[in-house]
Amino acid sequence: MKKECVGMLLAGGEGKRLGLLTKTLAKPAVHFGGKYRIIDFTLSNCSNSRIHTVGVLTQYSPMLLNKHIGIGKPWDLDRQEDGVSILSPYTAKEGGSWYSGTADAISQNIHYIDQYDPEFVLVISGDHIYQMNYDKLIEHHKEKQSEATISVIEVPWKEASRFGILNTKENLEIYEFDEKPEKPKSNLASMGIYVFNWKTLRKYLIKDSKQKKSSHDFGKDIIPAMLNDKLGLYAYRFEGYWKDVGTIQSYWEANMDLLEEDLSLSLNNKEWRTYSHDTNYPPHFVDKHACVDNSLINSGSWISGKVTNSILFERVDVGEKSSINESILHPMVRVGENCIINRAIIMEGVSIPNGASIDGSEFDEPIVINHENIYDFIN
Repeated sequence: MKKECVGMLLAGGEGKRLGLLTKTLAKPAVHFGGKYRIIDFTLSNCSNSRIHTVGVLTQYSPMLLNKHIGIGKPWDLDRQEDGVSILSPYTAKEGGSWYSGTADAISQNIHYIDQYDPEFVLVISGDHIYQMNYDKLIEHHKEKQSEATISVIEVPWKEASRFGILNTKENLEIYEFDEKPEKPKSNLASMGIYVFNWKTLRKYLIKDSKQKKSSHDFGKDIIPAMLNDKLGLYAYRFEGYWKDVGTIQSYWEANMDLLEEDLSLSLNNKEWRTYSHDTNYPPHFVDKHACVDNSLINSGSWISGKVTNSILFERVDVGEKSSINESILHPMVRVGENCIINRAIIMEGVSIPNGASIDGSEFDEPIVINHENIYDFIN
């Protein structure tokens, strides 16, 4: 069945910089924002943008991620004729191997895209926190009569050297892609979100797959090759909230950002919902002696202590006279009595004993606590 646009969601990143958070878990499946997983934001963008044919390309530790996505019901992607499909490198082709790059991941699944004979392919990532209307991106692509359109966001000039930078003309036509430049000419950073004309991209993917020295990556190989051939490529400016949660620090910051009143990203926006699996737990309970200030607390939690500037997932218990500050507590965390937790990320199911003190402010980034290392950090 022919589709105008097929979405290809890259969800295979190993996420090494997230340390313990991704030790046994794919990065897009990491808990985020009190009730979500990171990939929920991109899948919700697809649903809200009427992109109902989505291939999710998984790779590292995919079991829980695959279970979370299932048949795509929370995002209205459980459709008979299209919907969401999990595409792993093992089944992508006869004798398939690990995806060796972002472009290779699409190359190994050309047959999946071909069955829909789309005019456009939207390439997106499951690693970012943002709310974007892909319809507007595709309309921009059409208006510019572009072969490829790359979504960009303005970053502070002092940080521009950390990103892939797009140098453009006044009409946003791209004339140069500069990967992490020492002296950037622009502060328009690539968000890793692309719209391609499928017939054009298909040719470049096949050609690139035969290049032994290629990294098989969109930013390093496919986009530069298109620019070298003088194809019309354009940038699309995105002005909302966007965060690549690739490090412990950025993951913690993105969660803390949700507590800001003036944040452009809203989890309560009824016109642009962020979907995930619903829980059937009762509302959270706050003891009459407890204190909760500027925090996000999910259902099924029992709070008897003080919680400040923190995010608590479902079924979290905080004991009497305990204090939680600038921290993230994943589902089913138990905090005993008379505990102090400051600037820490406590992973799912961990129990903090009575009287424990954990202070992440002593370190360069918030500390992550799991079942194995908990007693390494208790004071």
